[in-house]
Amino acid sequence: MTLRCLPLTSTAASIAECTPYLREILDPTSQNVYYPTAKDTQSLPPAAQDTTPSPGTSLVIATSGTTGTPKLAQLGASQLRASATATHQVLGGPGAWLLALPPHHIAGLQVLLRSLAAGYDPQIQDIRTGFSPHGFATATAALLERTPDARHYTSLVPTQLHKLLTGDPSDPHISAAQEALTHYDAILVGGAALSPDLATQAREQGINIVTTYGSSETAGGCVYNGRPLPGAAVHIDDTGRIWLGGGTIAHGYLGLPDHPAWQKPGWFRTDDHGHWEEDKHREEDPTGADKVLVVDGRMDAAIQSGGLTIFPRIVEEHLNRHPDIAAAAVLGLPDARLGEKVAAVVVPRSVETAAELTVSALREWLIAAGLDKTATPRTVIPRSSLPTKGIGKIDYRTLREELQ
Repeated sequence: MTLRCLPLTSTAASIAECTPYLREILDPTSQNVYYPTAKDTQSLPPAAQDTTPSPGTSLVIATSGTTGTPKLAQLGASQLRASATATHQVLGGPGAWLLALPPHHIAGLQVLLRSLAAGYDPQIQDIRTGFSPHGFATATAALLERTPDARHYTSLVPTQLHKLLTGDPSDPHISAAQEALTHYDAILVGGAALSPDLATQAREQGINIVTTYGSSETAGGCVYNGRPLPGAAVHIDDTGRIWLGGGTIAHGYLGLPDHPAWQKPGWFRTDDHGHWEEDKHREEDPTGADKVLVVDGRMDAAIQSGGLTIFPRIVEEHLNRHPDIAAAAVLGLPDARLGEKVAAVVVPRSVETAAELTVSALREWLIAAGLDKTATPRTVIPRSSLPTKGIGKIDYRTLREELQ
């Protein structure tokens, strides 16, 4: 069993060159194992050198590492095919996919593998210099022209969807991109929390948004719109921790056979806290599920302030609804009295409104919006941007280091 680099870029030429190897990843009889990389980093990470993958592995892929050290999840053809089959089953059938994400991360790679598993060559949007509305509209038009009788899908991260939906509609490129969104039978959105307001705006425009939850360890999203995919399982233990099981779960981490995330056979222990809520759209759910999964946030990111546990994700969702905030990140900073205090790092929408984003103004606005006052920030730090990693996730580890 040989572990090989698979250099990928978001170009049609690169994907065409790598397609035979991508098909091999989906072949349960293959003896090769591939590690996808960006084309300018064609080397195995130290953790993968001189380490033999577990039997049945065809893909080794890095986790995002936004809050810790990246690890290498081991996936086999059976897990990847199970993911593709379940995805197409929920979305309404196999289809052709547009790749608008980096192909060496699990979300982008799964776009390629799902399309190939369905019998289609994927359409590629070149995002090497960034994601553009014009590029999205052009690539969508090419996909529709090439596969007129197919169902059409794509995957985006929230920042991409935000860029398309909040742009100036008088700009012809924005207008064309917004029109392109309506031609997809489904658009998967994951990698980070999606603002409820943005999801509502998309659906009001006739765009079929499907929110996803999962990770490299689960072959990508395994929970769609709060419901486990067919063959997937979700368990919430007594501490509120989310466990994921089923046919898409990885074989563990390469070189870390005793990692606690895999202490329960057949299950992956996440670092996320969650709960079940009544499904308000139960009538529209073909599975008949009466509850949906709600992810509160990462357990290792929870802020312990004055004896209370505060999940930053909930505070961030409220802040991202503020009309003068373009992006927000929330984390705990040391405090002599409280242990930790809630700190909000915000990117103002304009220089003119930045001065109005004071602690008192934001606390008052958040309380009026329904957030408990104990979770409101005691420190507000304006910045021009937030550090990101992977496919657009906020890099909290880097942000914390910069603040401290």
